[in-house]
Amino acid sequence: MTDNASNVVPARLGLEAQQAELADRIARNVPGDGLHASAVPGLSLIQASAPSQPLPSVYHPSLCVVVQGRKRALLADEVFTYDPLNYLVVSMTLPISGQIIDATPERPYLCLRIDIGPALVNELLRQLGSPAPASARGGRAVYLARTSASLLDAVLRLARLLDTPDEAAVLAPLALREIHYRVLTGELGQRLRELCEVDGPSQRVARAIELIKTRYAEPLRIGELAAAAHMSASALHQRFKAATAMSPLQFQKQLRLQEARRLMLMDGIEAASASHRVGYESPSQFSREYRRLFGAPPRREIEEMRSTGG
Repeated sequence: MTDNASNVVPARLGLEAQQAELADRIARNVPGDGLHASAVPGLSLIQASAPSQPLPSVYHPSLCVVVQGRKRALLADEVFTYDPLNYLVVSMTLPISGQIIDATPERPYLCLRIDIGPALVNELLRQLGSPAPASARGGRAVYLARTSASLLDAVLRLARLLDTPDEAAVLAPLALREIHYRVLTGELGQRLRELCEVDGPSQRVARAIELIKTRYAEPLRIGELAAAAHMSASALHQRFKAATAMSPLQFQKQLRLQEARRLMLMDGIEAASASHRVGYESPSQFSREYRRLFGAPPRREIEEMRSTGG
């Protein structure tokens, strides 16, 4: 029993030391709260000094490693809470609501977001081999996994390059390669493997998602979407909902509302014009669906966002 305890304690202390150094490096490299691109390609830094309301946004394929605080991601009715013990993987473009639930000015929420490179995943898969068994396929395109010391060590080496940007061009790809490897060989790495499985269910759903993204303002034609995914309409609906927790139509609706919000917030466009641009024919329908997603009518919600600097 003593031997087991001696094996566990150093590992825990190692994780705590890694997280403390990561927290320090993030805090020194962000100008304040918000999401910030970094000098290291593929690495973004996030800080928040207070809890937030749920904020719907579009998440792209990425790995989110929290080093301080906690955040909740909501996909439809499902909740994923990640903290320094668990990292979040998003393997497809998804409309997700994010809510920071543990943050103070003294101990702000700190997180690193690392872009997932499908080409790099594919290259590693060719080396790793062992394709997924059929029974393991078709899960959610977002999941939580336990943070290991080996993964955190690779993330820390990537973060250290923030202070040596001249070395990043050479060393960042090596650290990113190891990070992808650690995720692929981790407890739920099979989920990420599915992303690059040639012509597998996840790849087909990803093709449908890309088509919706590029033509979100047009009427959704399920037959055309199914043809692009090389699936029957019923199979596409089943696989799409298994991966995203929503139907293709619900997915398109969220993309439309997100883009309308961006147009109003960033470009100053009026609600009626924004709704028309993203494909709504009825302003009243747009207002109802916007309020359902964002919690307030378009004009009021945008005014609140501007007044709070959100």
